Amino acid sequence: SHLMPKIICLNKPFQVLSQFTDKDGRACLSDYIHYKGFYPAGRLDYDSEGLLLLTNDGKLQHQISSPHNKMQKKYWVQIEGEPEDSQLRPLRMGIELKDGTTKPARVTLLTEPKIWDRRPAIRFRKDKPTSWLEITLTEGKNRQVRRMTAAIGYPTLRLIRHSIGPWQLNTLKPGEWSLLDTSSPKESPAKKSRKHTERKKQSTDRLN
Repeated sequence: SHLMPKIICLNKPFQVLSQFTDKDGRACLSDYIHYKGFYPAGRLDYDSEGLLLLTNDGKLQHQISSPHNKMQKKYWVQIEGEPEDSQLRPLRMGIELKDGTTKPARVTLLTEPKIWDRRPAIRFRKDKPTSWLEITLTEGKNRQVRRMTAAIGYPTLRLIRHSIGPWQLNTLKPGEWSLLDTSSPKESPAKKSRKHTERKKQSTDRLN
């Protein structure tokens, strides 16, 4: 095609919809991305954060979002409670959910990643310690990660998608994005959405 297929890697903030318009006036992609002709490849829940890919190429959009391609998606998950490694085993084997058994996932305990503060922050409870997991999936049932951790008794408090296939968040802060040629998932300098930069500044200072 005359257009070189391009990909936008966006760090989707908490409570932003993975679509360009919303009749209820909630924050959505048009608050951040002003290019025409780019569409999300897959989705990320309103209350989840992190990597959302958009592309201007229909074939590529399908490739990324199609479950047949089993593209690995890596999540950082803050959970309530402190499981032993052995308690994560059901997630590694595949666990029964209402809509079927999940495929085996890679699940490891993670030291708390150095990331931005969420706004608003999760509600901390003094009596409830939290832990972080890294979970890698090759499928995307609806709200799957949350349902998986709930199924073993450790509710998800915060969910951040860190990578999809070769594409990663790298240094993108919430609301920032980079535009890449599809020939290489190397990062171009992060672009900030003008409208949100000021408001976001205080919440991203901790990233460094």
